[in-house]
Amino acid sequence: MAQHMNLTLKVWRQKNDKTKGKFVTIQAKDIADDMSFLEMLDVVNEDLTRKGEDPIYFDHDCREGICGMCSLVINGRPHGPKYGITTCQLHMRSFHDGQTIVIEPWRAAAFPVLKDLAVDRTSFDRIQQAGGYVNVNTGGVPDANTIPIPKRIADEAFESATCIGCGACVAACKNASAMLFVSAKISQFALLPQGQTERYERAQAMIDQMDAEGFGSCTNTGACEAECPKGIKLSNIARMNREYFGAKFFREEDVHTHS
Repeated sequence: MAQHMNLTLKVWRQKNDKTKGKFVTIQAKDIADDMSFLEMLDVVNEDLTRKGEDPIYFDHDCREGICGMCSLVINGRPHGPKYGITTCQLHMRSFHDGQTIVIEPWRAAAFPVLKDLAVDRTSFDRIQQAGGYVNVNTGGVPDANTIPIPKRIADEAFESATCIGCGACVAACKNASAMLFVSAKISQFALLPQGQTERYERAQAMIDQMDAEGFGSCTNTGACEAECPKGIKLSNIARMNREYFGAKFFREEDVHTHS
């Protein structure tokens, strides 16, 4: 049988990126420990709506840890106190009756606050648009099984492709660096034959766009890997740097001529 608890929430409230925000104390009462964290916020919002108050604005979609939409810093940690899960997979049994929970949005200049706990992460979309695609020859489609790819390489590419683009790596980094995200997107193509056509142009274009969006530099603290709900490895950043330096030294491309 589910246990119930009363909690004190300190929630970041902000109208938009042009106004100053502040923490507001809200009481969450009779919360079942088998609720997800987002279900708890749903209950709180229902109570606020009944009182005629503005509900808490936060991002969510699939609620299955797949889409990357949920984006909360909970008690100072992106996605909360558990490892390897997103906010929507966090359950209230991870907290206790009477606890105070501080909830705030991702903090990064490249992620401006839309309202309350929701941030604009379209900068990630623009980075992927800069180089996150492959060109293929038209005509007869070869059988995928005829392209020899060692299992180790295929596994590495798959692991990189599991990045859901939630932005926890940026929120966890003291420099608000997006290098773990960008390196995962570069790696998933750089490792496979299908990604070789744009290999060098991709690395330059995506890194240039990352810098243009205002993300910080990587100082190898490892906080991004520690907080990533999908376990994306720092080794991807090393691979991205090799791709980038290889492009600069061996196949310099002027990516702007293709835009």
